[in-house]
Amino acid sequence: MELTEPHIIALPKICDPRGNLTFAEGGVHLPFGIARVYWIYDVPAGETRGAHAHRVGQELIIATGGSFNVNLFDGVDMRTFTLNRPYMGLYVPPGYWRTLDNFSSGSVCMVLSSTEYTEDDYIRDYGEFIETARRHGI
Repeated sequence: MELTEPHIIALPKICDPRGNLTFAEGGVHLPFGIARVYWIYDVPAGETRGAHAHRVGQELIIATGGSFNVNLFDGVDMRTFTLNRPYMGLYVPPGYWRTLDNFSSGSVCMVLSSTEYTEDDYIRDYGEFIETARRHGI
């Protein structure tokens, strides 16, 4: 799978009767170094998160608890991924409009990012995203 396409990455899972352990190392299990980690939780029923794209940043989105959907749009096609296993992450390259929805009660969304936070990396206006996608031939 090319790094220009979203895809599921299976992370190591160490099974132990005392509880399982999963880990991720940037550049080893991920196609990027990890510059930032953040998580989303306590999302009220029916709410949507995301609603933006990144110009440069790559992300791995993981449901560390519960489940939720990640909807990705490249300007032409929409794909939906349901995340519900803490050892499976969704790789999202730059240039994809993403929304997260359908959060189960108690769900936790952890995101590993290739970049530190900078507002310049975000496209938050949907019209601007569509125009950017057209300029890049999508």
